[in-house]
Amino acid sequence: MRKIILKTMDASERIEKQKALVEYIGRMQEKEGYQPVAGRILGLLMVMDKEEFTFEEIVDEVKISKSSASVALRNLELRGVIEYVTYPGDRKKYYRLSTMDLESTLNEIEKKVIRSMDLIEQIIELKEDKNSRSVDFMRKVSKGMVFFLNHMKKFKKTYEPNMLL
Repeated sequence: MRKIILKTMDASERIEKQKALVEYIGRMQEKEGYQPVAGRILGLLMVMDKEEFTFEEIVDEVKISKSSASVALRNLELRGVIEYVTYPGDRKKYYRLSTMDLESTLNEIEKKVIRSMDLIEQIIELKEDKNSRSVDFMRKVSKGMVFFLNHMKKFKKTYEPNMLL
């Protein structure tokens, strides 16, 4: 068994690494279809030690305009990825990651895979040459998705949703 030696880092070094990770997550989320600003905000809410940020803090931390922050936060809320809370006596909104349970998260993944499979089916149906290289590839992808969904069902039956959270 390999031992991992963790170097203790001071707070400023840890914060710099967190900020670099926020940027990385932002780029990853961009590839998933998020706006660049929304991806960085999502990264901020995921990585930083602070669990809730005000609108002004988000603008300052991510170094974006208020209008960009407003649009990105609205989009993230619509996707159900973030939420905000308010506290009695405080007029500010505090944004944080939405906390869906594991079962809801898995159900969302399942829906996305099924939608993708339906799209692939439509594409194949409209192709003239059903034996083309691209159709063959799409069939393999679709079979992989079926395999994934079957294992997802087994996973959901095997584990209690709250066991992993």
